[in-house]
Amino acid sequence: MYAVIKTGGKQYRVKKDDILRVELLDAKKGDKVTLNEVLMVGSADGKAKFGSPTISGASVSAEVLDQIRDDKVIVFKKKRRQNYRRKNGHRQNLLVLKITGITG
Repeated sequence: MYAVIKTGGKQYRVKKDDILRVELLDAKKGDKVTLNEVLMVGSADGKAKFGSPTISGASVSAEVLDQIRDDKVIVFKKKRRQNYRRKNGHRQNLLVLKITGITG
């Protein structure tokens, strides 16, 4: 069984025991998290259930393994012949989740 969930503005295809890196949620290491925005639930025999946009009553439960920071992304802006250069960096805060179950 697998599901397509939406969190942090992105969509992920998950199944039981998957390890997933999502944008930071309000949870600490060791907490249990329930993701309620389930867009689709599919099974191994090819049957799928779609929501419009979400499936009511479906949820994905996960356990928080860690809070990490992603690799640095360099943002460089330049306008030629204007002596204009700006260099900036960004590191996104992430949450590492382990999917423990899919209901729905």
